[in-house]
Amino acid sequence: MPNDSFKKLYTDELKDLYSAENQLVKALPKMAKAASSEDLRHGFEKHLEQTKGQVQRLEKICRSLDQSPKGKKCVAMEGLVKEGSEVMAEDFEGAVMDAALIGAAKRVEHYEIAAYGTACEFAKVLGHAEHASLLEETLGEETETNQKLTDLAKEINTQANKQSSPGSGSESKPGRKTPGRAA
Repeated sequence: MPNDSFKKLYTDELKDLYSAENQLVKALPKMAKAASSEDLRHGFEKHLEQTKGQVQRLEKICRSLDQSPKGKKCVAMEGLVKEGSEVMAEDFEGAVMDAALIGAAKRVEHYEIAAYGTACEFAKVLGHAEHASLLEETLGEETETNQKLTDLAKEINTQANKQSSPGSGSESKPGRKTPGRAA
């Protein structure tokens, strides 16, 4: 017989993830708008659509448990989103802003990877194989997004390092769009 406290811990984890994902649904469009790289912007837009699907998966899991996914605020994501907002408020431009956005986004991905990994293991122990499968699907998406951000960072960080500071008189243009490469 499952421990009631452990079941509560599992549902709390699901509610925390639900709050986190809903905060991201609001933050990702702002990040996409702040990106100068078309690839990065496209990546944020694609991840927004994935995130909406992740919210639906969490709602499905909670429905099967006769639980509301609401009622908990993910303070960790709130902090990560706040950090991302602070980055966007800086006077960084072009590739430097994109590098900062990638750093903020990778922090979010690492949090989500840890949280979904935890929830997935809880589901397995509690015998919720379908939940575990849904959570693993999201975990895979988060891991893939993290890798795409890492791949984009290689090019963008190099560009950011070469980019001239405003007013330096160099030929480099801070707001220049990055040539297309799939995110």
